[in-house]
Amino acid sequence: MLPEQAPITAAQRKALEELLAGFSPEQRQWLGGVLLGGAASGPKAPELPKVMVLYGTESGNSERLADIVGKTVRKAGYKVSVKNMSETTPADLRGVKNLLVVVSTWGEGDPPESAVPFYKQLMTEKLDLVGLRFSVCALGDTSYTSFCQTGKDVDRRLEELGGERFFPRQDCDVDYDTPFQEWLGGAMKALGPTSVVGGSAAVVSEHAAAGASVYGRKNPFPAELLERVLLNGKGTAKETWHYEFSLAGSGYHYEPGDALAVICVNPPDVVEDILSAAKLSGTETVEVKERGAKPLADALREDFDITALSRPVLTKLHALTASSRLSELLAAESKDRLKDYLWGRWIADAIRDFAVNDLTAADLIGLLRKLPPRLYSIASSPLAHPDEVHLTVASVRYHAHGKSRKGIASTYLADMVAQGDAVPTYLHANKNFRLPESGETPILMIGPGTGVAPFRAFVEHRTALGHTGKSWLFFGDQRFTYDFLYQIEWQDHLKNGALTRLDAAFSRDQPEKIYVQPLLLQRAKEVHAWLEEGACIYVCGDASRMAYDVHETLVTILETQGGKSREAAEEHLAELKKSGRYRRDVY
Repeated sequence: MLPEQAPITAAQRKALEELLAGFSPEQRQWLGGVLLGGAASGPKAPELPKVMVLYGTESGNSERLADIVGKTVRKAGYKVSVKNMSETTPADLRGVKNLLVVVSTWGEGDPPESAVPFYKQLMTEKLDLVGLRFSVCALGDTSYTSFCQTGKDVDRRLEELGGERFFPRQDCDVDYDTPFQEWLGGAMKALGPTSVVGGSAAVVSEHAAAGASVYGRKNPFPAELLERVLLNGKGTAKETWHYEFSLAGSGYHYEPGDALAVICVNPPDVVEDILSAAKLSGTETVEVKERGAKPLADALREDFDITALSRPVLTKLHALTASSRLSELLAAESKDRLKDYLWGRWIADAIRDFAVNDLTAADLIGLLRKLPPRLYSIASSPLAHPDEVHLTVASVRYHAHGKSRKGIASTYLADMVAQGDAVPTYLHANKNFRLPESGETPILMIGPGTGVAPFRAFVEHRTALGHTGKSWLFFGDQRFTYDFLYQIEWQDHLKNGALTRLDAAFSRDQPEKIYVQPLLLQRAKEVHAWLEEGACIYVCGDASRMAYDVHETLVTILETQGGKSREAAEEHLAELKKSGRYRRDVY
């Protein structure tokens, strides 16, 4: 806004304000320099202060938030560069004056796959970062022991190398919206204003930054369940469902490789279990952030994660109960002891084990985090199924510590949602798991069990586009007769040429268990030939064992078939990752 006492007429003032409204901060500063210098070729305008926004991402959350940071900082009048850790090195931080970092932690304290080289160099190289001002926003999941470990490591290391933390690190759980906005707002104030005319430090909301439809993370779309089909045959030990949802009217647009977030509720028996453990009736009134007052039972059903037991939950419980036994567990030198206790137990079990005092309704709510959505890889192409999205979900049911347990989201879909019911959903883009740009590029797809879901979408999409690149699927499950997911579809794709080759391993059909890794080794010569032709490798499924074993198998193939040392084979795979030819969607 121009000052009221500006020596111009009202008409001139209105015309100038309308003109300036369409200018970016950089353009307004340039114009100021032009006016002061008297001509466009006059004195050079002062350079905008610079900010680097650096992110490390696994599933895309950090990248999306870094984009919001960049837009917010630019709106405040700074010159901004937004960098992926996969595309930069710690040495590039030399000379940077202002740095904002958004980085996630994957699994038990690991950096995102694409950020591993940057992380390792940052932790080991000796750099002089004196003069660097920084602030870190860390994303994580409190259900893991090493919560936000990567962000904590980066924050500590930047200070060790001489950087100055100008705003405290923010550690965000899976419900990151509010803490992220608090961090960004505080960091912008601490960063300081610029001299740019009209500059503003207003925080850009995620919705505004994305420019998305009315539906999204903050306003999920009620997707109607159109169909549900059990994919396993009679006699199986597994329960895998194919779900089809309507997206008509949502405004959602997805690509193969993306995920659908399902927002579930807790089942009645699980709610009753934690109420019984806490010796509460459920009729007590509690305050739920952004939801207001409601009965405790309703809050436990709709708003909170009431099963996932973690160290933070135990720490909060200890503060309420002062249990000596819990003190010993939390103070144990061996992390394995705590890990062993956490495995297979729910929050209700810990309350029964350690709550020596009665809990109030407010005490119970204070232990809990918000009920997180569950992300499922999309198993359909939008071209093959317009206005629909398909999921492949294994219902998790098991027995631990003398009790029946279940996965909350997977059994919510299986047990609590009927055909015609609406499920709150939003799309989650995964840019790290996309088909190659060229439809002629060969693709190798490795997806045991429900890990096959995105590859159904890949093959459907290439077929709809008329792409002719070769495709090879490695699939594995327990039994051929019962557990060959989408068997008829794969056979049809083989017949019409949409799928070039299929190799499958079924672990329980013979005395010795066979998985996809031995299949890869048996086909090592052909796999290596595909890689030499420029094929892209995709891996989807379990991170703890399958993805690790597949990686090791690929290293072996490069060693034996490519004549490389192990170190050279590892470096080659790292280059394939960097170039986008080796992509993983693991969980």
